Amino acid sequence: RVEAFRDAASAMEQEKEILLEMIHNIQNSQDMRHISEGEREELSLTANRLMGRTLTVEVSVETIRNAQQQESLLHATKMIDEIVNKLLDDLEDAKMRLMSLYGACTSDVPAGPIDQKFQSVVIGCAIEDQKKIKRRLETLLRNLENSEKSITLLEHQKSSVRQSCTSKQD
Repeated sequence: RVEAFRDAASAMEQEKEILLEMIHNIQNSQDMRHISEGEREELSLTANRLMGRTLTVEVSVETIRNAQQQESLLHATKMIDEIVNKLLDDLEDAKMRLMSLYGACTSDVPAGPIDQKFQSVVIGCAIEDQKKIKRRLETLLRNLENSEKSITLLEHQKSSVRQSCTSKQD
């Protein structure tokens, strides 16, 4: 029963993360640009209310770690944070580095290179921490993918507007 209880709490932690990500994606969706100002404002208020209510829920499953596992977790988190902090400087390089970290966390054969140093650090973490690190990397990569799609759509819209303006001038 204790393990079932911990598993249920972990599932709730994950569900909270998923809900927050979904609300965030709706708030930043390209579709928001295609609705009326009134609908956009109403949807934004609802999303903010739901985000606030979701953030009031605190679920925490503590992981028992020895000193080496604690050190490994801190080191792995620091490595990910360093890449995230450099995201705006070089988006493509950061994405490739995150993908190599993710490749180090998965048992599948990754499409790209594996960061061997990161892999050895993650192996030193507790199993629950390994799963959390992998989920964090999945979320970061998914958010990057969504951001790239938004940027591509915005660029396409800008070029369409430029072409439209050029055509009108002719």
